[in-house]
Amino acid sequence: MNAPCAPRNEETMSYIKHRSEESSEDYLETILILSERLEHVRSIDIAKELSYSKPSVSVAMKNLRNAGMIETSSEGYITLTEKGMQRASQVYEKHVLFTEWLTRLGVDPTVARDDACKIEHDISAESFEAIKKHIKNGLPSSR
Repeated sequence: MNAPCAPRNEETMSYIKHRSEESSEDYLETILILSERLEHVRSIDIAKELSYSKPSVSVAMKNLRNAGMIETSSEGYITLTEKGMQRASQVYEKHVLFTEWLTRLGVDPTVARDDACKIEHDISAESFEAIKKHIKNGLPSSR
């Protein structure tokens, strides 16, 4: 007999899909950040940045390539496509906004960054825009 709180099959599949999308967003965001620091981004750079195994990153890069989010050169350099850049920029904007906002509210910067990573994947575009508008209009630029 299943426990009363065990998710039903549809909920399980929805959760798995959500986690997969979250993982893809993390990879795209990491590629964006690394591309600002490095001349060329390679799988090994992503693996080191995220502390993931090279095989895990390789599978993720294949999935992102199949989704039209990245391109890989013959030298193994990874670049974001226009579609990938758009998604990575959206995620990164959320990350920066929430990290700064939580820090200004007095949250420890490490906790703020970790919480921002969670929030950035779950918030709807509508709610994010409303919060962004409120933050931009309601908070001073510095303490």
